[in-house]
Amino acid sequence: MRLFRRRYSPLKVALAGAVFIIFLFILQKDVGNKDPSEEPWLKNIVQGKDQVLDLMLGAVNNIRDSMPKLQIRAPVRQEEPLPSARSCLPGVYTAAELRPLMERPPQDPASPGADGKAFKKDQWTPEETKEKERGYEKHCFNAFASDRISLQRALGPDSRPPECIDQKFKRCPPLPTTSVVIVFHNEAWSTLLRTVYSVLHASPALLLKEIILVDDASTDEYLKDELDRYVEQLQIVRVVRQEERKGLITARLLGASVASGEVLTFLDAHCEYPPPPGGLQVAGARGGEVVSTQWPTLPCVPGECFHGWLEPLLSRIAEEPTAVVSPDIATIDLNTFEFSKPVQNGKQHSRGNFDWSLTFGWEVVPPRERQRRKDETFPIKSPTFAGGLFAISRSYFEHIGSYDDQMEIWGGENVEMSFRVWQCGGQVEIIPCSVVGHVFRSKSPHTFPKGTQVISRNLVRLAEVWMDDYKEIFYRRNQQAAQMAREKTYGDITDRRKLREQLHCKNFTWYLQTIYPEMFVPDLTPNFYGAIKNEGTKSCLDVGENNHGGKPLIMYPCHGMGGNQVGTHQPPRYFSPGGYFLGVQQRHVSSLVLPPTQYFEYTSQQELRHNIGKELCLRAGSGSAELGDCQYRGKPGRVPANEEWDLTQDRLIKNPASGTCLTARGKHPAMVPCDPTDPHQLWSFT
Repeated sequence: MRLFRRRYSPLKVALAGAVFIIFLFILQKDVGNKDPSEEPWLKNIVQGKDQVLDLMLGAVNNIRDSMPKLQIRAPVRQEEPLPSARSCLPGVYTAAELRPLMERPPQDPASPGADGKAFKKDQWTPEETKEKERGYEKHCFNAFASDRISLQRALGPDSRPPECIDQKFKRCPPLPTTSVVIVFHNEAWSTLLRTVYSVLHASPALLLKEIILVDDASTDEYLKDELDRYVEQLQIVRVVRQEERKGLITARLLGASVASGEVLTFLDAHCEYPPPPGGLQVAGARGGEVVSTQWPTLPCVPGECFHGWLEPLLSRIAEEPTAVVSPDIATIDLNTFEFSKPVQNGKQHSRGNFDWSLTFGWEVVPPRERQRRKDETFPIKSPTFAGGLFAISRSYFEHIGSYDDQMEIWGGENVEMSFRVWQCGGQVEIIPCSVVGHVFRSKSPHTFPKGTQVISRNLVRLAEVWMDDYKEIFYRRNQQAAQMAREKTYGDITDRRKLREQLHCKNFTWYLQTIYPEMFVPDLTPNFYGAIKNEGTKSCLDVGENNHGGKPLIMYPCHGMGGNQVGTHQPPRYFSPGGYFLGVQQRHVSSLVLPPTQYFEYTSQQELRHNIGKELCLRAGSGSAELGDCQYRGKPGRVPANEEWDLTQDRLIKNPASGTCLTARGKHPAMVPCDPTDPHQLWSFT
C-alpha cells in the first residue's frame, strides 16, 4: 500500500508509460509474426491487443492532462455569426459623412431663377417670343425660361420644419445605397440635366450609388450621342436606351435590371401623378377654374431635389424594408420655374387616394392619421401613391412582383402597385421631410403609340387581379374597360394571380376596411345606373365640366353610354379615364375617352349619385336642382330629405320632401310641380 501512496512526478510517470507502450509494441510485433492457430493462448492475445493499446493511450492522455501548464496557450477562436454586408456602427451619421458627391458652384443671386425664384422678363424681341412659343408647343412648359436658368441652381436656405432640419440618422441599421432611375422621352435638355445635377448636389456621396438615365426611344438628336458625351464627365451617371418606344413601365424595369444600389429611387420624366391640392390651372377648364381634388394622370418633367431629400427616404426603408416611400411633392411653376418651397409650420399635408374610375387623386390627411403622427418626421400612411417619384428596396421590389410587365406605356401602374403592396403585407407612405419639386404640365406633349385604350387595358388588368367583386363598380364607370373584360382582351393575367396566391395577399374588402375606411363604397348592384335621358329634349342629364358641387346641371347630347364613351368628338379634346382634360395636341390617337359626366346611380338609399371623382348627389332646392357633396356616408347615418328621390312608375323623378319633380325645361334642370303629361319631366336610365 505504501507503494501506491508514494507520489511520483508526472515526468517519471510519463516515462514509465512510454516504456510500457514500447514493450507492448515489441510483443505485438512478435505475436503478429506467428500463426495464431499454432498456440491458443497467442490467439487470445492477438484478439485483445487493440483493446490493450486503447487503454494505454487513454492512460497516457490522462497523465498529460494532469501535468502542470507551464505555458499559456492561445485562446481558441470562437465561431462568430456572419457579419452583414455593411458594417453597423453605433451612433448617428455626421454631416461630414453625408456630404454630397458634388458641391454646387458659387451662385449669382441676380441670375435668372436664382434660389428657386421665378424667371422674369419684361421685354421680348420677336425672335425670343417665337422661341418661347416653340418651347410651349414642344414641351408644354416655358422651355425658354428653363434654358436660361442655371443647370446647377441652388434653392435657397433649408425651409423645412425644424424637426426635419435637425433630424439625425442612425448608423445601425446602416442607411442603404441607392440607384436613382430617371426615365425620359424627348425631354428638354435643361430640365433633364437640372434634375441630374440636383440629385448630385443634394445626395450624400456615401449613399448615391449611381444615376441611370433610361431613354424611352427619344427621337431628338441632342438626347443621343451628345447626351452620352456630356454625362461621361459626371462620374456616376450613365444612359441606357430602349430602341423602341415601350413606355414608362418597361423603361423602369430596364433601369431596375441594371441598377446596383440596395434601393431603387425612381424619378422620371413621364410621371403619372397630378400636383397635390392647391391647384393647377388646366387648359380647357371653364372659367379658369382650379381643381384641387381628383386629377388626370398628367405627364410631368423631372424636377429638383430640396435639401436633405434622400436621407429620410432611405432611413425609413432601413427601418422598415417593406415600406414604399414617396417624398412630399412641391410644385415648380411651368411658366416661371419658381420652386414652391416647404414651410416650417402649419402645412396641411395631402395623401394619395383613388376614385371608382381608378383615377389617382389627392385628399387631405384624415384626423385619425394626423393623430397617429407625432411630428413631421413621422411618415404618412397613404392608400395610394403618385408613382412618379418613390423609393423601394430593390430586393422587396423583386419580391413583391416589381411591375406588371404586360401593362403598356403608362397609366394605372401606380394604383396597381398601391393595392398590391398594401394587400400583400407592405405599406405605402409619404415622407414629409423629403421634398422634391416637379414641373407639372397641364397637358401631354407626347403621343400614345397604341392609343389611349392602353390605359383602360391596364386598369382592367389591375381590377381583375386585385379588386375581387368590387371591379364591377369600376366597370360601370368605364364602358370601354367593361367591354375589354367581357371579351377578355386584356392579356394573360395568370402569373399575376399566381403572385397574389404565393404572397398570401389579403382581399380587397380588407383593403377598404383597414387601409382606406374613409372610402365610400357604392352599391355593388345599384337599382339603376347609367345616363338619364329626358323624353322632351332627347338629351341627357349632365354635370358639366369641372362641376365639383354647387353648380347647376346642364342638358347635353347623350353619349350613348352611361360612363366613358369611345368615339369622335369635335374639336379634338382628350380626356383621362377619370374624365379630365388632357389637351388638344395629341396626334395619332386611334380613340379617345369622353368624360363620364352623364353617369348616375340610383342607390338602395334612394339617392341619385354622380360618384366618379367626388361623391356628389343630386339635391332638390327651391326651384333649382344641383349637385352637392353626398351627406350619407353609410350606416347608421340617414339620407337627408333634399337628397332622396322616387323614380315613379310614370317616369317622374320626384323629391318626396318637397313634392316637386325634376324637369329639363329651361336653361338648367330645375324643380317644378309634378306633371306626368309633360315630356320634359319624363326620364329614363339608358
